[in-house]
Parts: sequence; C-alpha cells; structure tokens
Amino acid sequence: MDWFYEFPHMNDDSLRSLKKAIDEGFRAFTRGYGDAIEGFFSPLQHFLIAAERFMTHTPWPIITLIVLAVAWGASRSWKIVLSCLVTLLAIGYFDMWDDTMRTISMIFVCTLLSIAIGIPIGILMSRSDRLQRLVNPVLDVMQTMPSFVYLIPVVMLLGIGKVPGLIAVVIYAIPPMIRLTDLGIRLVDKDVLEAADAFGSSSWQKLKNVQLPLALPTIMAGINQTIMMALAMVVIASMIGVQGLGQPVLKAIANQYFTLGIFNGLAIVGIAIIFDRVSQAYGKRLQKHREIVHG
Repeated sequence: MDWFYEFPHMNDDSLRSLKKAIDEGFRAFTRGYGDAIEGFFSPLQHFLIAAERFMTHTPWPIITLIVLAVAWGASRSWKIVLSCLVTLLAIGYFDMWDDTMRTISMIFVCTLLSIAIGIPIGILMSRSDRLQRLVNPVLDVMQTMPSFVYLIPVVMLLGIGKVPGLIAVVIYAIPPMIRLTDLGIRLVDKDVLEAADAFGSSSWQKLKNVQLPLALPTIMAGINQTIMMALAMVVIASMIGVQGLGQPVLKAIANQYFTLGIFNGLAIVGIAIIFDRVSQAYGKRLQKHREIVHG
C-alpha cells in the first residue's frame, strides 16, 4: 500500500541525469554564445549608462523642473505637480537623490524597452486568436514565476551588472503591456472599424489612425502597470549589481539598518506614487477625450 501514500516519481538516477543534462546543456550554450549575446545587448548597456549619467550629472533643480513639466503636461493638475515637488525635495533632503536618479533611469529604460517589445506583440495578438492562445500561457508563466528565478539564466548568460538586471526587470514587467495592448485594440468599436473600411482605409491606416488612438487609454493602463512591476523588481535586481534604491534596502536587510531600509523603501514608494498618479491622470485625460469624440 506504499504507492497509496507516496506519489510515484522518477527513478532518482534518471532524475539526476536529466537535471545534469539540462544544466550542462545550458552551460555549454552559455560558453558558446555568451559573448555574442553580450555583444548583442551592448547598445542597450550604452543607452542605460547614458540615461543614468544624464540623471545623476544634471543639477537637481533642472531634473526637478523636467519632472514637474512632465507631470503638468500629463495631468494638468497642480495637486499632482505639488506632490511631485514635495516628494523630490524630501528625497533630496534625506540624501537619497543619486540612488533615486539611478532607479528612475533604470525604470525609464525598462519602460521604453517594454513599450518597444510589448506593443508590437500586443498588436499581433489582437489580430490572431491563434497567436493569443499561444502567447497567453507564456504570459501566465512570466507573471506567476517567482521573480528570483529570472535572475538565474540571465546571470549565467551575461554575468552580474546593469544589463542582466535590466533584462530580468523587463521580463518580469512586460506581461501587462502585452495583455492590455491586445485588450485595448480588441475593444475598439466594430462600427468605427466598419466606417474606416467604408472610407477605404488600409490595414496600416486603420491601425495607425483608428485602433491605436482609441486603444491608447487601455495601453496607458498597461504602461502604468509595467512601471509598477518594474519598481517592485528594483530591490531584487539589486542582488545582481543594479545600482539605485534597491542596494541600500539590501544592505539594510543584511546589516539590520532599520532607518536605512525604511527611508529607501519610502523613496521607492514615493517614486511609485509619482509614476502612478501622473500616468493615471494622463490615461483619464485620454479617456475623456475619447468619450468626447464618441459623444
């Protein structure tokens, strides 16, 4: 009756051999193609370094004015602009400015990369039910896989540094971008598409002039979620050399520095609130514009 209480499993030797074969295969792939893959991501590294240098070397009043201008342009709300100013001044006052700028540059590059990859995949999914059925399980795995697991293959391929951390963050944060792009385009009113067809619009014109503008509020919600997930990954990415607010938090955990951890954690929360409020306000403005157009 032992079979009734114990789940049947592979023979220990077979399981060990299978794991060993997979590990050795991945190591061989890393040895054979690691340099080529590293070279492929070299432009991304230069872009990330340039973004970080701009954020950390530009005087703080200029960075503050840029952030406030973006917040006003997106939200048209003095409350949001004022809350951004207070948050940035508090971050500077508590001596977390440089780490915050490094984190913002990382989130900026991650978001651009997620948009560049996610929107085209979302568009393709919206045009093919078969592709949607194939991609959705992959996105499910990406969203439910523990975030630490992403670090293993990335570090084995590229080592420790900014780019591996960036790739791990993008893999973790991109699913909402893809899903909500797909959803936004599928939710476009069929009558509007029929009207575009009646005017002789090509598929590209219909996508560029009708579907994407009308799906933009939903796509903005995807960008918002991508930014939030990227920020959630910042502390974990610091384990493989990503500089920013995550490293002091990691140091605080290792050395039991309570105030260091709390202050840097609150700085991450402050950035998250800024990104969230600004992107949500912009999404609402787009939504109102769409309702006026439809009305």
